[in-house]
Amino acid sequence: MNAFGGHSIEDAIVLVSLAMHRFPTAAVVATAAFLAATDIARAEEHSIIKNPGEHPQYVFEAEPHLIIGFGDPFPGGGEPGIGFRGSFHLTDGFVKSINDSVAIGVGADFAGFGHDTYVAIPVVMQWNFWLSTHWSVFGEPGIQITNQQPNFGPVLFLGGRYHFSDTVALTLRVGYPSISVGVSFFP
Repeated sequence: MNAFGGHSIEDAIVLVSLAMHRFPTAAVVATAAFLAATDIARAEEHSIIKNPGEHPQYVFEAEPHLIIGFGDPFPGGGEPGIGFRGSFHLTDGFVKSINDSVAIGVGADFAGFGHDTYVAIPVVMQWNFWLSTHWSVFGEPGIQITNQQPNFGPVLFLGGRYHFSDTVALTLRVGYPSISVGVSFFP
C-alpha cells in the first residue's frame, strides 16, 4: 500500500477527471469565477512576495467549502459533499526574506449523504505564500481521521486563493483525498 491508500498517482488523476466530468457545471462555475476575478484584479495587482508580513493580519481563517472526494475514505469516482476548514495562524513563516506564513488547519468533510456518509477530519500544517495583492498559494501536508477503514491516513493538498479584500477570498484546494472550492474569511 502506498501513501495514496493503494491508489497510484495515475488513478488519482483519472478519478479527478471523472469527478469533473460528473459535475461539469461546478467545474465551469469555478473556472468562470477564477477567470473573472483575474480580469478584475489585473489593473490593481502588484507583487508582495518579497515584502515579509505584507498580508492580511489574521488569527483564524474560516473556510466553508464544497468538496468532491475521490480517495479514502470517499469511494472512487467522485463523491460530492460539504466541509469546513479552520486555520489558526502561528507565525509569519519559515523564510524571513519572503512573504510567507504558517498555520495549523483542522476541518471536517462530509460526503455521500445517502446510505453511507463519509467523514474525514483533516489536521494539516498550512504553509502560505502571499504572492501579490490578490493571490496567495499554499501547501498542506497532514493526517486525517475517518469513519471508514482505514481510520487514519495521510493528506496532501495544494491550493490557491483569490483575495477580494483583506477579509474575503475564493479558495481552491486540490490534493488527496479531495478537491474543494470555498470562501475564506479572515476576521
